[in-house]
Amino acid sequence: MNKLSVWISALRLRTLPLAAASIILAAGLAIQEQIFDLVIFSLALLTALLLQILSNLANDYGDAVSGADNETRVGPKRSMQTGLISQSAMKMAITLTTVLCFISGLSLLVVALGDDLHSWLLFLLFGLLAIVAAITYTMGKLPYGYRAMGDLAVFIFFGLLGVIGSYYLYAQTFNWWLLLPACSVGMLSVAVLNINNIRDMYSDKAANKTTLVVLWGRKSAFIYHLFLVLMAPLLASLYLFKLENIHNWQFIFLLTLTPLLKSCFSLYAAISKDLRDGEAFNRELKNTALSTFVFSVLFALLLIPIN
Repeated sequence: MNKLSVWISALRLRTLPLAAASIILAAGLAIQEQIFDLVIFSLALLTALLLQILSNLANDYGDAVSGADNETRVGPKRSMQTGLISQSAMKMAITLTTVLCFISGLSLLVVALGDDLHSWLLFLLFGLLAIVAAITYTMGKLPYGYRAMGDLAVFIFFGLLGVIGSYYLYAQTFNWWLLLPACSVGMLSVAVLNINNIRDMYSDKAANKTTLVVLWGRKSAFIYHLFLVLMAPLLASLYLFKLENIHNWQFIFLLTLTPLLKSCFSLYAAISKDLRDGEAFNRELKNTALSTFVFSVLFALLLIPIN
């Protein structure tokens, strides 16, 4: 494997559609209100993707240094774990990506907020929190991903802030109803993380990495997973019901329930057999992440003709 391929693998580009989901959904909400701005969308999307890449690199580094990634890992092999990227090179990549996040984020605020000082201060805080959260998930002396807080962070940044924060940059206002679609995409994003943690439960426990799955066990984590998958489309549907001139065809995004529930059946079978090789979980992790992206895109598109 050449050096370029190694770095592309370390960036984990397959995770980027999930990072884009909340930004796309917020764009649909903005189009619905006729306040969409292509430059804001482009910079918001770029910033979200850079933050996801930063999180991926930091996760690769943190899990390798802590020992959570080792020869027993059942997920995809990591670059530092296998020695393909050195610790110093990964640190440099993390630093460079952090700088790019700052540049992209600040550019977004300049375009969207102008001279609104209060909004500037608020979103600067959000931006700093997002960068810190991306880095300290598994890096540092107190990685919160090792203390069963990863689900909450994903829900906040991939759901609430991703949707409501992005929408605010278009509208300069807050709408409580937006909590419904924001929570829906946040829950589906947490479901993706939950599959990851179900897969890694035994290796995480051995490495003293505490996740909700380690605390609850796989069977309870599956019930939690069902709750996330079923509540997400319900909340999104409630948002549509409160709008005027709704047509039945606009609930077509609920078709994504089919692959999501199919993944649930496969997960239940894998958990019942106490599978530990990771293959079944990796497949359903990919399917759930893709379904989440399609869910967000369909929901955004279906908002366009509503007015």
